[in-house]
Amino acid sequence: MKNIYEVESANKWKSAIIVAFFLVFVFFAAYVIANAIGIYSGYQPGGLGFVGIALIVSGISTFVSYYFSDRIVLGISGARKANPEEDKLFTQVVENLCIGIGIPKPTLYVIDDPSPNAFATGRDPKHAVICATSGLLAKLDRTELEGVFGHELTHVRNYDTRLMSVVSVMVGLVALLGDWFMQMMWFGGGRRRSNSEGDLGVILLIVGIIFAILSPIIATLIQLAISRRREFMADAGSVEITRQPEGLISALEKISSDPEPLKSANKATAHLYISNPFKKGSHGVVGKLAHLFDTHPPIPERIKALQNMI
Repeated sequence: MKNIYEVESANKWKSAIIVAFFLVFVFFAAYVIANAIGIYSGYQPGGLGFVGIALIVSGISTFVSYYFSDRIVLGISGARKANPEEDKLFTQVVENLCIGIGIPKPTLYVIDDPSPNAFATGRDPKHAVICATSGLLAKLDRTELEGVFGHELTHVRNYDTRLMSVVSVMVGLVALLGDWFMQMMWFGGGRRRSNSEGDLGVILLIVGIIFAILSPIIATLIQLAISRRREFMADAGSVEITRQPEGLISALEKISSDPEPLKSANKATAHLYISNPFKKGSHGVVGKLAHLFDTHPPIPERIKALQNMI
């Protein structure tokens, strides 16, 4: 059995290694694709002007979503602001947990939906939001709710939204460069190369095509791996806050076994929730491959990790 701090330390190291690998991969892929674009456009290798343009475009889009994501998500989800009287237990549990870890109480919202689930959003602890479904508040007891909201508050405390925004910029950078290059190759417009340029240009073009096709897929897979690792960290953080792994274990079991899909969820917001709101399930080799594209680790893996802390 590992204690909470050993689990948190291991998760932080694994997360840091994935992020470091991701950054190295993104910058290398961007360099290769940018040079391939330059060669195809008739410029000498070495220019990174296209990287700057792609970074600006992806950065602006992520900046907008970063500052307004909470309003957008709450609007899409049809959430209402929590009423301190009607949603008394929700308010009390979150307030007590926030006092215990010393962060401001997030603004609380409720989605009127029988499916039990919850998510956190907001760019930092001062602008955080925790949203729970009415089904979660009705079907979970206080200990289970503490486990769920401890998980969400850990996301807030760890600035996970900010980290994933930076990661999104990097993924957007690679995706834009790859898309631009493939469109140039498809529609033409490149200048003819002279024989004096040797084989370097041809090699870079071929490598650039390979990276343009594969890099966005690989970058997205690494992005999802980072997201899954942050979920393990949030689970461990919940145990650190509540000192009761059983609460989160029971909550995850109830949430995952509940047959009701969350009606207000969509592909744009599904990654925010503590558990997959679409209630999909797959097994075997196909299931393992499908899990590569999941934003959350499988519930059995999360429960097993929590059970090791008991």
